[in-house]
Amino acid sequence: MLSMALTEPCSGVVHPRERPRPTPGPGDVLVRVRACGVCRTDLHVVDGDLPAHAIPITPGHEIVGIVDHVGRDVQGLTIGQRVGVPWLGQTCGSCGYCTTGRENLCAAARFTGYDIDGGYAEYAVADARFVFPLPEAYDDEHAAPLMCAGLIGHRAYRMAGEARRIGIYGFGAAAHIVAQVALHQGRDVYAFTRPGDGDALQFAEALGVTWAGGSDEPPPAPLDAALIFAPIGVLVPEALSRTVAGGTVVCAGIHMSDLPSFPYRLLWGERTVRSVANLTREDARDFLKVAADGFIRTHTRAYPLADANRALSDLRDGRLTGAAVLFPDG
Repeated sequence: MLSMALTEPCSGVVHPRERPRPTPGPGDVLVRVRACGVCRTDLHVVDGDLPAHAIPITPGHEIVGIVDHVGRDVQGLTIGQRVGVPWLGQTCGSCGYCTTGRENLCAAARFTGYDIDGGYAEYAVADARFVFPLPEAYDDEHAAPLMCAGLIGHRAYRMAGEARRIGIYGFGAAAHIVAQVALHQGRDVYAFTRPGDGDALQFAEALGVTWAGGSDEPPPAPLDAALIFAPIGVLVPEALSRTVAGGTVVCAGIHMSDLPSFPYRLLWGERTVRSVANLTREDARDFLKVAADGFIRTHTRAYPLADANRALSDLRDGRLTGAAVLFPDG
């Protein structure tokens, strides 16, 4: 079985690796991978922004595939069923977080493509409790980004509460999905792109956002909430400066550069800064119900599995609008 694995911490690249097809345990399923999205978290893993948990490791946690084998203790999944496998791969199930609906904060959690070999491969094993049937409205390529850009993006979006005017900083895979959900629900979306990035600006405008401009520009109206998907700490005080009293700034990434010091007046007025950590299975079920209506159009670029490094490089260097998706048979 071919996989593309990180074999050296902080190397920034993955290498082809032949290994036996993995064997699922009693509570697992073996998934034949049909597509796997390339997430910015994958970059943080291969570039070393996140400390190495397992080496070698096969990245990839936006997996779409077909159940090839079902462990003896698995219920609710069948051979031949199309499923998605997300970032959260396993939790302890018994700690104070797990028993109060906050399994995303479990200290013993294990993550797909970080602790557990992921979807940059022909096959992947997953704990069946953390695997989800996918809406039929999306083919494999366009379903893949839903499994992280969609799931965690939607968790960040819900942190904005009932905000009417929502600013989105960093207009990539997660942002373009969240923007469509917000617009579908009748909210105003203000898209902030990297200054000078004309492609991202046009991409946001094509989705029908209320306004689009550089992250260094003032929006035409103050924001009720801001979602930051770019891993750039300086955007936090920038977003606070554009947000009304009582508003919320949500940091949606697993990694962000250090926040600079900023004057207290930007936080004053009962503004809130909060982070999003991982996801829960409830998040997955709720978002996939929303997505099942089929109104979300994920914008993707396909790559063969063997070209995983090119996909990672294109994401790292800002050459993508939307999401990269790897295909084992590509």
